[in-house]
Amino acid sequence: MEYRRLGRLGHESSVIIYGAAALADVDQDTADRSIQQALDAGVNHLDVAASYGDAELRLGPWIPQIRDRVFLATKTGLREREAAWAQINDSLERLQTDSVDLLQLHAVGDLDELDLCTRDGGSLQAALRARDEGMVSAIGITGHGSQAPATHLEALRRFDFATVLSPLNYRLASDPAYRADYEALGAEVQRQDVGLMIIKSVARRNWPGVGAGEDRGQQAYDTWYEPFDQAERIRAAVSWVLSHPEITGLASAGDVRLLADTLAAEADRLPVPEAEALLAGVDDYTSPFLNQPA
Repeated sequence: MEYRRLGRLGHESSVIIYGAAALADVDQDTADRSIQQALDAGVNHLDVAASYGDAELRLGPWIPQIRDRVFLATKTGLREREAAWAQINDSLERLQTDSVDLLQLHAVGDLDELDLCTRDGGSLQAALRARDEGMVSAIGITGHGSQAPATHLEALRRFDFATVLSPLNYRLASDPAYRADYEALGAEVQRQDVGLMIIKSVARRNWPGVGAGEDRGQQAYDTWYEPFDQAERIRAAVSWVLSHPEITGLASAGDVRLLADTLAAEADRLPVPEAEALLAGVDDYTSPFLNQPA
């Protein structure tokens, strides 16, 4: 496993971050196997959120045992200060710890959402209180959607977020406007020494037949987008994202069944030209933000 410095926080994080959204709807035995699989592969950075179903509860029994050897991040998606404050406290209780390394403002994908977080009485004030009281060590921001990189760039102008979690994959970068927004964000995170983490690395497209705002229904995977599930495509997607030196790491997809191929891809990466050639040849490879489900 490769490790990269998480910006000015200085933590040497595994380039595969354990995306605990995969634990949202699984039983404890399944969660235990998946967490152990990640730890055995050298993963030392766990990323969860209050809104990920039972994920914090599934991680909770592990945290007292491994707290001193993992970087632990959670998120609040609430926008009002007092509600977010209560959620942060609930997260710590579920995770069976008195502090986390990173608290992220979650799903901030456009300027309207950013305004809600950063206004007087917004969730950023709850995060600052938690930091002041020693409950969180640092504050970051995350977001989905085609406007996420531009929104996160503006967020870094408003506040000194320590980390950003933003979407990137080969197909998103083939859109000139999206690529320009991402490159501007990449330049700014390097200037400010911010940790940059990536989501949607192995997303292939929206689930066929699911329209914007519709329930995704019964699908083959628990992810809200259709992921790559062939080992060689996952290898290409992971190799391409990790070829970017400004990126600290990528979060594994939200289904425990995709973790093994993601870990294997990190360990045996394709040269960038080969990864790009493979990905360019994938049919129906589109942005996962064209028709986001409910």
